[in-house]
Amino acid sequence: MKRSYFVGSRVVKTGVAVFLTAWICDMLKAPAVFAVITAIVTIEPTVSDSIRKGFIRFPASAIGAAYSVFFIYLFGNSPITYALAATLTIVTCFRLKLHAGLLVATLTAVAMIEVIHSNYFISFFIRLGTTTIGLVVSTMVNMFVLPPDYTENISENMMAIRKRLGKMIKNVFYSVTADDPLVNSLRLQPTNKVYKKIRQTETLIRFQKDEAKYHPLTDNEKKFFQRAEKQLICLRFIHYHMDNIINITLHSNMWDEQEREVIRQVTDELIDSLHNQTAIDQIYVSKLREMYWRENGIASRKPDADIANFPPELIIIYELISICQLTERLLKQSS
Repeated sequence: MKRSYFVGSRVVKTGVAVFLTAWICDMLKAPAVFAVITAIVTIEPTVSDSIRKGFIRFPASAIGAAYSVFFIYLFGNSPITYALAATLTIVTCFRLKLHAGLLVATLTAVAMIEVIHSNYFISFFIRLGTTTIGLVVSTMVNMFVLPPDYTENISENMMAIRKRLGKMIKNVFYSVTADDPLVNSLRLQPTNKVYKKIRQTETLIRFQKDEAKYHPLTDNEKKFFQRAEKQLICLRFIHYHMDNIINITLHSNMWDEQEREVIRQVTDELIDSLHNQTAIDQIYVSKLREMYWRENGIASRKPDADIANFPPELIIIYELISICQLTERLLKQSS
């Protein structure tokens, strides 16, 4: 999702949740600090996450409150109380696999120490009740205030991935067809940015699918996300094949000038298809296939055990043909 949208909506939701939580606590004459802390840290990207993690945070908060009351009774308001309450809350939540509630539980445990002086049993239930208010309010705010819509952000991410892959394809295949070793080294560019963008888009799609449980999608939206998932699989495989090429050890004079020109022409077709969603000219792909079978049929080539008996030029042409097939499939799924 857009950073501006994410930050803006998260800030608005947090402000609304804090106000409503504090207002409810004020109406009930209950201390608001624990409820507000809970509301702040429990605003999640989706309603589904808020509900799921809420069921974890409630018992975790109870554990933190219980340890706080217990050690205040034993040691009063002292450094050892803070240390033991925080440490044992963390250990217990970790042992019980209440990881999503660990932060809320620890904050509850240490914050209670300063305000409890008597009536430990009643204080325990008051703190648990205010924590529940924070959990419920933050979940309701997440459900009804600015419900997440990642459609635009997913579309922009998909276009960004296409363009970055196009740039990577140009750099790699123009460099492997170059005679200059310095130019050839350009192919060793990092691919982490593309991979991270793919992972981010997968996360956004998952968020939207989770959100659909509470805000049902229209038929057009369902089709959009189905296409997006299929397209993302193709983009991930294109990235995979590019990584295979980047890790190949090259040698000079792998192709003559005519063969290098065919690879560049196919590269240009791929870039244009990824950027503008245009069909790839099959004439160039046919020439590339002819190169593949010609390379594959050379019997006089000495096998290289380091690359499983396949020469690097054969592997590169194979990967390029695979990328062409994936790009064609991507184009069909985009229409």
